[in-house]
Amino acid sequence: MSSLACASSTRSAVASRSSDVKGGRSRTRVLGFFLVPSQSVVKISARCFLERTSMTRKSLKAAGPSGWRGCSSLRVCASLGSCHGGCFLTQSEKTALREVCQLIGQPGKGITACDEGPATIGSRFEAVGITNSEENRRRYRQMLFETPGANQYLSAAILDPETLYQASSTDGKLFPEVLSGLGIVPGVKPHLKVYELPGQAGSTVMQGLDSLAARCKEYKLAGCKFAKWRSPLVIDVAADQPSDMIIESNMNDLARYALICQAEGLVPIVEPDVSLSGDHDLQISTAINLKIQSTLFKAMVDHGVYMEGTILKSNIVNPGKACPISYTAAQIAEANLIVHRQCFPTAMLSANYLSGGQSLADASGRLNAINKAKTSKDPWNLSFSWSAAIQMPLFQVCKDHGELCLEEMSALYIEELKIASASALGQLETAPGQGDHIPPSK
Repeated sequence: MSSLACASSTRSAVASRSSDVKGGRSRTRVLGFFLVPSQSVVKISARCFLERTSMTRKSLKAAGPSGWRGCSSLRVCASLGSCHGGCFLTQSEKTALREVCQLIGQPGKGITACDEGPATIGSRFEAVGITNSEENRRRYRQMLFETPGANQYLSAAILDPETLYQASSTDGKLFPEVLSGLGIVPGVKPHLKVYELPGQAGSTVMQGLDSLAARCKEYKLAGCKFAKWRSPLVIDVAADQPSDMIIESNMNDLARYALICQAEGLVPIVEPDVSLSGDHDLQISTAINLKIQSTLFKAMVDHGVYMEGTILKSNIVNPGKACPISYTAAQIAEANLIVHRQCFPTAMLSANYLSGGQSLADASGRLNAINKAKTSKDPWNLSFSWSAAIQMPLFQVCKDHGELCLEEMSALYIEELKIASASALGQLETAPGQGDHIPPSK
């Protein structure tokens, strides 16, 4: 018998293999609850594996440990079932996750990231003389969602939990329902806390996994279809950061978050965010981003995440902001595609880049260059999930007015979205040098 195809033959198969081991005629290993020869190929579906578990336990108990005691090559792999991506999901649950990913990953459309907490958006308001009140935050977010024509360029919106329970003054509907009606997928950023790990030169991890499942249930009931978890990292060559421990801790957290989200019916957007700060060159940035993302995807696979039901939100691979070397947008684009080609699973449909401190001109110029440089080796939808790059110019419209200038902000916002959309298609008409890295001294 070369493999165990079902539990009905397990008892005899276990006994047979046990006698083989005792007689020293073959090696045996344990895969999950199945005993098979070392050279055999296990051909059993995850569904069958899980359905037959209880029967197989009884069969192993009947065979007894004496049947395989003393085998030096005995190997226990209890995670065989859990390692299989998404085996904890039904086919209908997988289909639902994929459909949300397809809606988010529409070519030419991107994500509006308006998930800043009250304190973060409050500092932006106050910098231009706007009172940081809940009503002003609500009015501002309503403009982002309901600007006429915005849904032609937006596939999704990331909300702060506060925004989930705020309503539009247009029709009184809560914002998740408003967005869904416009064809924009609503999602949420769970509340997280930053924690500096001792001995890691200020590098951080995010805390918030403990109650995540309960919060995901709440967000799902509120109308959300996805969630987003950001893990910030900083390249500091002198301090040997990010260290292996920082990378692995953050990426394992992202993988656990993704697993929990999917179990609760939400598409996880995973966001490894490498800061623009530093003076490192593009080569160092490429190598470290590749290490971070390959660690992330390995962790997701190991945790059993259903990769087809996830979205990547990562930084554009850039040299450090203070890097003294000049790079063209085309060189930056090539660095990003190198990282993707070496580790980004083709099972995942879309990567939506964050802006991470880049101006709209730089972010759009670089995204446009990346999409123009794509080949048949690059099947992904590469788009945007921008916050500051789009929103900071909107706040400047209000400077010295002391209030939200919603009509003027809306007019500028739609023009910005047109730029972002064109860059997501590689069709943006850029100015000479747009998207290049220019050293600070120049």
